[in-house]
Amino acid sequence: MTGRDQPTAPIGPLPLSIAEYAERARSRTDPGVWDFIEGGAGGERTLAANREAFERVRLRPRVLTGTAEPDLSTTILGRRWAAPLGVAPLAYHTLMHPDGEVATARAAGAAGLPVVVSTFAGRSFEDIAQATDSPLWLQVYCFRDRGTTLRLIQRAERAGFEALVLTVDTPRLGRRLRDLRNEFRLPPHITPANLPAEGADYSSPSAHSRTEMDPGLDWSVIAWLRSASRLPVLVKGILTAEDAERAIAAGVDGIVVSNHGGRQLDGAPAALDALAGIATAVRGRCALLVDGGVRTGADVLASLASGADAVLLGRPVLHGLAVGGGDGVRHVLDLAVGELAEAMSLTGTPSAARADSALLTAPAPAAAPPASSPAVPTTLSAPAVLRRADLHASVSDPVLDTMNFLNEITGRFPDAVSFAPGRPYEEFFETEEVFGHIRRYLDHLAAGHASPEAIRTALYQYGPTAGLIRDVIADSLRVEEGMDVPAASIVVTVGAQEAMLLVLRALFAGPQDVLLVASPCYVGITGAARLLDIPVRPVEERAGGIEPADVETAVRAELAAGRRPRAFYIVPDHSNPTGSTMSREARQELLDVARRYGLLLLEDSPYRMVSAGRQLPTLKALDQDRLVVHLGSYSKSVFPGARVGFVVADQIVRNESGGESLLADELAKIKSMVTVNTPALSQAAVAGALLAVGGRLADRNAPAAKHYGEALRVTLDQLEKHFPGGGPESPERPAHGVRWNAPSGGFFLSVRVPFTADNTALLRSAGEHGVVWTPMSYFYPEAGGDREIRLSFSYLGHDRIEEGIGRLAAFIREQSPADAG
Repeated sequence: MTGRDQPTAPIGPLPLSIAEYAERARSRTDPGVWDFIEGGAGGERTLAANREAFERVRLRPRVLTGTAEPDLSTTILGRRWAAPLGVAPLAYHTLMHPDGEVATARAAGAAGLPVVVSTFAGRSFEDIAQATDSPLWLQVYCFRDRGTTLRLIQRAERAGFEALVLTVDTPRLGRRLRDLRNEFRLPPHITPANLPAEGADYSSPSAHSRTEMDPGLDWSVIAWLRSASRLPVLVKGILTAEDAERAIAAGVDGIVVSNHGGRQLDGAPAALDALAGIATAVRGRCALLVDGGVRTGADVLASLASGADAVLLGRPVLHGLAVGGGDGVRHVLDLAVGELAEAMSLTGTPSAARADSALLTAPAPAAAPPASSPAVPTTLSAPAVLRRADLHASVSDPVLDTMNFLNEITGRFPDAVSFAPGRPYEEFFETEEVFGHIRRYLDHLAAGHASPEAIRTALYQYGPTAGLIRDVIADSLRVEEGMDVPAASIVVTVGAQEAMLLVLRALFAGPQDVLLVASPCYVGITGAARLLDIPVRPVEERAGGIEPADVETAVRAELAAGRRPRAFYIVPDHSNPTGSTMSREARQELLDVARRYGLLLLEDSPYRMVSAGRQLPTLKALDQDRLVVHLGSYSKSVFPGARVGFVVADQIVRNESGGESLLADELAKIKSMVTVNTPALSQAAVAGALLAVGGRLADRNAPAAKHYGEALRVTLDQLEKHFPGGGPESPERPAHGVRWNAPSGGFFLSVRVPFTADNTALLRSAGEHGVVWTPMSYFYPEAGGDREIRLSFSYLGHDRIEEGIGRLAAFIREQSPADAG
């Protein structure tokens, strides 16, 4: 094989991991052969991505689940496998050991696992079949000479092979630079044992593929394979949901998600990254396997959790052969199976069939469970008790507990000064005013020649899903914001939170779609993304707010990783939680980034109409290309009890037949399945408030905006009083270690403190000092904000702010280390 001695068993103590097998195998293998086995195409980006995808995965440990010995077995194409693991097709096992595929098959058979035998196997199908009772599948390359392919299939079928796996990603072999540099040739004694020998030259795999393999295959090859054999047909090399759908339409029995071990198209996505979207498309309609980068049992479990029915192990099998022949292969398989059992036990996964996306902490979309998934056996006593493990993973996400925890703290300490709720100041609400709002809207309908019957229906019935008051909102946006959009592009929602949910559900169609968000970020959007299993990519906010260049960098990184950055969520005015505001120049630059990359911007600006002074134009007002989906709320600018928001979605949606609609129409379809419609009484109250001021909410809210501006000033003054020099204008870090920003409006500001500001600290602050705040760590999609707090001043009068900052100062000093400066 390589000119080096062939070991028949591992030398010295057994390797403790599959990675150690690779290290030993390399030292025993000719460098040219090693490069042939280990190398990838081009710059080997995809080769590296296969491992990097697994490196990113984090499994969720579960305790006290009652899982003793997990059931690893699975059934694929009617055959039971001892574990959801098989040997991937690999050419020329004889390069690593004279027994080659026979040794591999014998080891796999002893473990109860299948082998996919390569067209370019170095041992005969008959010898391989005699070595195992486990399933054997034939990996098929389709040659220009269909007769050669047909004879190969017939020979395998006679030997007892049970399925055909057509490799579809090799119209030609990828450009493998290691082999080119080495001028690699197979040793003379290494030949494909099941292909014609007379007159054939197999020494250069790449040259042979160019002359002999059929580069013009299309989906009709599936029908040809069906006519050539009665065996089930799988296709290997699928990386997109579209191709998975085509494969199912062509009648395949299974799909192997694979990028050929990174040896074909360099720059293709990692197999694991492609898996979940394909699993969602497949929906259990055929067997679904994956290969590429698997090196541990935890990798196998991550693949199952992402939607695979089973996993194929590739290069590590050859490493085992090189180190210890068949015994080495058996030990490699035992390591993988043992690690899988361990991972299942530690995650509380009772069986391979029960592995799903709830096991993953990484933001990976949930795949639909296979249609053949067994029913979950459950014994319930009265009253019925549900296991949290059987619920969607989002219910265990800390983000969804944050507001509940704050409400609990506030309820337990009613006398505490609370800087937590971002609520309007109640002194501006008049109880009787709401009736006047409703009456004004009813008069508006009557003035528009609506009959008494129509007005009664509008008030008492469900009403149109997209909303009753779209025309009133459109008029207000036109006069107030310079936002000239048709009423038909507006959907009236139950608060802006529903608007977020509708937009995310409509726009994010697959696991490669990623939502970019500012970090720190409003928890409502990240929570909605979690509910919908949408991956979130944070873009770190700088001291001056979001930098468009950072957004572009994030977009490029996601594209390079094979994902699609679908939209960027941003609060450009007085954001929650930091209070930052984007400059006009930054807004225009962000629109330019969105235009260059086809990125949608989800603009949320609930604090504009309650902030003093002239506001900068919204992104939507500056938008000339329908790049912005604008999310609106009347909770701050009218009153929160109405729970009325809206979304402006004027983007064109073109269907397959060429017809067009507005994105708003598609959102209304989703809303009809969620809340049906927004309550008519709430809409009437909001519309009446808008009509009272001719749509100009800034005029209506001038007193409130003045109050919030003064509350912000008092908060900043009190912070300066207790912690001199801690504001943003100070170039030096103050000795007390406390810093804060100075927003131009809104309800919030952030304070940096010299200790960990977590829930434990918050509880102590509320209980011992009578002051409540919000940990900023709540607002970071990933780690961050551990030493920051958010203060909301909107709900408090000046005297309570002064009292509250005094209490906060005492708490901070008590918590701060002596050397905080």
